[in-house]
Amino acid sequence: MESRIRIVPINTVDGAFLDRLGPCLEERFLCTVDIERALAVPRTALNATRQQLFLSTLFTRVRRAHPDGGAILLALTDFDLYKTSHRFIYGDADEAQAVAAVSLHRLRSEYYGEEPDSNVLFQRTLKECVHELGHAFGLKHCYNGRCAMYYSNSIFETDNKMSHFCETCDRRIARARNER
Repeated sequence: MESRIRIVPINTVDGAFLDRLGPCLEERFLCTVDIERALAVPRTALNATRQQLFLSTLFTRVRRAHPDGGAILLALTDFDLYKTSHRFIYGDADEAQAVAAVSLHRLRSEYYGEEPDSNVLFQRTLKECVHELGHAFGLKHCYNGRCAMYYSNSIFETDNKMSHFCETCDRRIARARNER
């Protein structure tokens, strides 16, 4: 298992937010988390019709900017993400490329017509980061609705799950860590 996670903010992500996120991910994955310099991705990279960023485009840009490997890359973006088979995604990961991405766009309370809430945004982001990094480390979706590896079809399911793995997924990731 990779011993490092490198968070790559896309454009502007609040530094205090990232400084809070890093130690939480270190605790859950028992590895070093580094915060990289922000990667500029212009709005012209968005699909003009959908006004969303195609996930493969983001992965390509992140991998091109950080080709050295040796760590799992986690891109955090405010752009709304999508992939071919989905209208939108909160995030996704590619284990083979050791890259993951999470979009803050639909995790924000204001997206749902509510007042901005920085704690809700942080908790949702943490849950989605743990979920996508779990995939990057080789975990599959879990059937336990409280586990971070449960697939979220809606923000309500994201809110319902924990920001850590259930016992079964925790054993699986520990086993994967020992095999590498």
